[in-house]
Formats: sequence, C-alpha cells, structure tokens
Amino acid sequence: MKVLGIDASLRGTGLAVIEQAGSRTAALHWEVVKMSAKAPHSECLAAIRGRIDAVIASHRPDAASMEGGFFCKNAKVAMVLGEVRGVAIACCAAAGVPAFEYSPRSAKQNITGWGAAPKEQVARMVKSVLGLAEMPPPDATDALALALCHAQTSRGIFRSEPI
Repeated sequence: MKVLGIDASLRGTGLAVIEQAGSRTAALHWEVVKMSAKAPHSECLAAIRGRIDAVIASHRPDAASMEGGFFCKNAKVAMVLGEVRGVAIACCAAAGVPAFEYSPRSAKQNITGWGAAPKEQVARMVKSVLGLAEMPPPDATDALALALCHAQTSRGIFRSEPI
C-alpha cells in the first residue's frame, strides 16, 4: 500500500509518499512546495496543484492523508488553509485517490503515543520508523507523519472515513 501525506500550507506544503509492504514501511518521496511570500495567491495554489498531480502520477498512491480542519483564531488564515486543502482534495478526487483526514492530535498520538508530543519528538519518531539517514524539512516530516498515521489506521489500529 502506498500513502500520500499532505501537510497543507500556502507557502510551504509538505508532500510525502510512503509504501508499506507487510511489516516494512519505507519513504519513497518527500518534498516541500515552497512559494515566495510575494507570489500571488493563485500562483501558489496552481503550483501546489501541479506538484500534487505530479506526485500522484509518479507514485500512484492508494490513499492520501492530511490534517483535518482545526480551530483557528484568524479567519483569513483558516480560509487560506481551507483553500489549499480544497486543492489537495480535488487533486486526489480527480485521480481517484481516496483522501482521509486526521486531527493533529490523533496523528501525533499515532506516531509517538502522545497526542501533545512536540514537533521535534514527532520528527525523531518519523526518522526512526522510516530508517531515514537525515531529518527531512519540517513540512515534509509532517507529511510523512500523516502518511504513517494513515498506514497505521488502515491496518485497524484506528479507523477513519474518507473525506
């Protein structure tokens, strides 16, 4: 099973693909779609769409995993994040890849055993579980963690419905 993890953000979207075969789990791909702070909003969304489409075409994941909506005090930030998530969901739907969402707390719980784990602890666990030689950038690490969360979920440890 291959899982695409997506850490949605307008200026730095993390993308990662893992493959699970039996008890072996490997990272096949990770990247951060970085956009300039001066890049127009529409250009950022188009670039994110292009990279998600390319990763899906290249790796043909069986499922996608991303953070679900969460409470945000700043309405503008919440709206922009929702737009990026919408692009990601639309890319997955167009390619026939079911998308699943997980709260940040449940993803951390799944990876570290503690839902309030700091990002550094999550990153160390991702590196350890996947046997990576070096630590990926933070947004890519979050995407890998989301992919791992779904891989664990689909084996029956947790349950989630597609979005």
